[in-house]
Amino acid sequence: MKKLKINPDKKISHINREIYGHFSEHLGYCIYGGLYVGEDSDIPNINGVRKDVIDALKEIKIPVLRWPGGCFAEEYHWEDGIGKKSERPVRINTCWGGVEETNAFGTHEFFNLCEELGCEPYLAANMSGGTVWEMQSWIEYITYDGNSELARKRKQNGREKPWKLKYIGVGNENWGGGGNMRPEFYADEYRKYQTFCKDYSGNHLYKIACGAGDGNYDWTKKVIENIKWTNPYGISLHHYSLPTGNWDKKGSAVKFPDSEYYHTIQDAMYMDELIKKHGEIIRSLEKEDNPIALIVDEWGVWCDVEEGTNPGFLYQQNSMRDAVVAALTLNIFNKNSDIVKMANLAQTVNVLQSVILTDGKEILKTPTFYVFKMFAPHQDNDLVESELQNEKIADTQALTHSVSVNGEGELFVTFSNASLDKSFEIEFDIASEEKYSVSDCEILTAKKEDCNTFEDREKVISKAYDGYNDNNGQISVSLPPVSVVCLKLNK
Repeated sequence: MKKLKINPDKKISHINREIYGHFSEHLGYCIYGGLYVGEDSDIPNINGVRKDVIDALKEIKIPVLRWPGGCFAEEYHWEDGIGKKSERPVRINTCWGGVEETNAFGTHEFFNLCEELGCEPYLAANMSGGTVWEMQSWIEYITYDGNSELARKRKQNGREKPWKLKYIGVGNENWGGGGNMRPEFYADEYRKYQTFCKDYSGNHLYKIACGAGDGNYDWTKKVIENIKWTNPYGISLHHYSLPTGNWDKKGSAVKFPDSEYYHTIQDAMYMDELIKKHGEIIRSLEKEDNPIALIVDEWGVWCDVEEGTNPGFLYQQNSMRDAVVAALTLNIFNKNSDIVKMANLAQTVNVLQSVILTDGKEILKTPTFYVFKMFAPHQDNDLVESELQNEKIADTQALTHSVSVNGEGELFVTFSNASLDKSFEIEFDIASEEKYSVSDCEILTAKKEDCNTFEDREKVISKAYDGYNDNNGQISVSLPPVSVVCLKLNK
């Protein structure tokens, strides 16, 4: 029996709803066919975006959506994606497959989608392949409520009132495909570009600098040292979990041995170390009056593409292993919500660790989708003090957890058990004179390689779970192997 100690009266930090964010890039079938099918499609749509996808994203309470990339952002020119679709230029997507980009999905389509979803738009702006003027003009086009040339152009293109834009990333992976820059050079470019990210008509931009990939702590240090005087709100971090640890042959999404399963879990657990070490650097260098948040705007499991698919489209299946990775990662974000203020799973539809797969008119929800649905009650709660006895498996921890409280005093507890063969009994020790009882409990569990397919769309779904005891305030729960379990507790 493992013990979970909870102090519901000791609030640690606020869990920003944006931690549960998503990422959509012009890559493979993420945008075209995944999100966007066009207004004339016989697939039911709202302004060209699939209604079934919109409904599914609302179901998981999507809080923020990042677009247009990723790597694609550094070659994207926003004026290509406005005006009459028949007159929009066709470009080559040199980042992903060399396919033709029609620009049918552009600024209006993206912002209208975010309005329909009720989520915050997060733009990754072109810094390496664009100009200062281009970035400033895009912001004015989106947010200015006046009679400037760009505002008039927006109105002519069908949008009278400006949109609200909160989050803007100044560049993407500029240490690699976004320009192969040195941190000092990027810092100087960031200082220049962010100067012209203007606030118009009461809109206030939350500027995010390009941070490191994985453990490149030198990048974080040198960038923060050189940009902190510009008062950035956040700096990004990217980390992908590789089943084999080898970028050249990453491993299959659904056919993998136990060793690759555990390596994926271990690589996902590395996120906690990355957050803490980058966080220490940020906190040691930031200005006292301007704390800088960590924005993990790309994360997830990256496997080899499915056999017979375009290597540049990054299409992969999504198994119970991905669900465990999602749950343990979200628990890590919750536990580090003092510094992690946003995160974006890569990617939303049909690419990498997506929550949705589509095939023509058909749609399915992946195991990862159900984790986001189960964990949604954490959004905008307060993390409370908790400690769980743990156990090692294959050089990593078997269990993760997090506990939060909402405004009504309800506790929400989430667990992941990554062990392939061991169940754990968890006994709750709640430091409160008032007794709590279980009002709701759900589980997601299956074999490690199980996934949902268009022939069997509900093989891995969350279900009500009765594997707990609640005896006059004495609460315990069983965590089966390869499982995700959530409980809601009321006084």
